Amino acid sequence: MKHTTKMAAVNLDFFYGTFRALEGIDLTIPENQVTALIGPSGCGKSTFLRCLNRMNDLIPGVRTTGDVLLDGARINTPALDVVELRRKVGMVFQKPNPFPKSVFENVAYGLRVNGMRDKDYISSQVEKSLIAAGLFDEVRERLHDSALGLSGGQQQRLCIARTVALEPEVVLMDEPASALDPIATQKIEELIAKLKRSYTIVIVTHSMQQAARVSDQTAFFYMGRLVEVGPTEAVFTRPAKQQTEDYVTGRFG
Repeated sequence: MKHTTKMAAVNLDFFYGTFRALEGIDLTIPENQVTALIGPSGCGKSTFLRCLNRMNDLIPGVRTTGDVLLDGARINTPALDVVELRRKVGMVFQKPNPFPKSVFENVAYGLRVNGMRDKDYISSQVEKSLIAAGLFDEVRERLHDSALGLSGGQQQRLCIARTVALEPEVVLMDEPASALDPIATQKIEELIAKLKRSYTIVIVTHSMQQAARVSDQTAFFYMGRLVEVGPTEAVFTRPAKQQTEDYVTGRFG
């Protein structure tokens, strides 16, 4: 079954100063699927992820050539509203980063920043987002307590709720479970499976087991290049490239 393309990189190069961190990346990201980016540390997967919502723009001295497309439209044009882009392409970071505010205000924050004033709408959106993040039942009595009192796994799901409250189209996740214990990690993985019904998800993961469990498509990066991309099962069981096979079987990495 062919899925619609939600985002795509076309001959994408990315430079930190004179260092080329990504070279000639061509990758399509199908809608309502989970695309996992795997590869050894420093291979460019997080850099690539940050190209998808222009988070790299915040670093001085970087530049991009080639294209990144969202629904066929180029996102690397100077005229593009980056705030609007990041509303459509949300991001969940490696370490949970809740604000030092209440659980409720953490989720409401983005709505308020985006000019929402309707209290009823904000309340219903907060509840809906906490339900979507699989957290509502655990925090319903603690909505007005500090988010910093939650466990690490709960904080990460709160950050997911904060991201989905803005109703993005794509959710980027940069190793969202690397700071969590196995039980909290399992909850995040189950959540990803549910979220892909509503969102397109791109996840960077250090764990090949996690990539195999949660993703539909896997892209293997090495030294700034995309070595191979394909359906996850094929990449792990019948890789087309020797380099991919060496990595997924643990011969290097």
